Amino acid sequence: MAAVPTRDGNTRDIAMHTITDSTLHRLRLLHLVSPSLPLGSFAYSQGLEWAVEDNWVKHEAELLQWTENLLQTSLTHLDLPLLQRLYESCEKRQLERFSYWSRYLTASRETRELREEETNRARALAALLPQWQIPTDAAWLEVIKNNHLSGYAFVTHHWGIGINQAAEGYLWSWLENMTLAGIKIIPLGQMAGQRILQACIEQIPALVRTGLSLKDEEIGLSSPAQAIASSLHETQYTRIYRS
Repeated sequence: MAAVPTRDGNTRDIAMHTITDSTLHRLRLLHLVSPSLPLGSFAYSQGLEWAVEDNWVKHEAELLQWTENLLQTSLTHLDLPLLQRLYESCEKRQLERFSYWSRYLTASRETRELREEETNRARALAALLPQWQIPTDAAWLEVIKNNHLSGYAFVTHHWGIGINQAAEGYLWSWLENMTLAGIKIIPLGQMAGQRILQACIEQIPALVRTGLSLKDEEIGLSSPAQAIASSLHETQYTRIYRS
């Protein structure tokens, strides 16, 4: 209990609640996946802008199909198992293993545009570490700057966010950014975006279970349509998203 002054000059006792670790971890995850975080995520469409330009994605149903397909394939079979291995490398302080899986992810990004997005977002995240008072040495920082997923794994581990919650947050952040890009480019209304989010978010728990259960030899899945769209977006004449 603590005495708090009232407007009439008296005091009254109120219960002081402490923030539990689980609450703090949840709030920090919300902070990390917030679209307001200055990583530049909003500036990329990962090939979707070209897909819309070439009439591959023309309306809500096709945007949902595009988004669901990427969630169920490359995000689940590449990003999530690599997130788990990067996270475990941080737990065990295995820099060599951390570096290996970081390079594996970079090599798996199929276009220059996708690789540069990873690097740009990684450097932006690395620049935030001193602001968050997250210590790291030069060798770990060098790897963190390679791609965003490495930095994301490092921060979630440091903040004590469990791997399942980290994976859920990662998928949600990607889903929100992709949906927002789609409704701007096509364009669609906000309610269409909410329907897409609702349809996809219900799949996230099962996708996380699948992604985190994969063995090393099961990691990796190509997304040819996205790779083609991303490659062509690099030279698209009129575009609002970065290449």
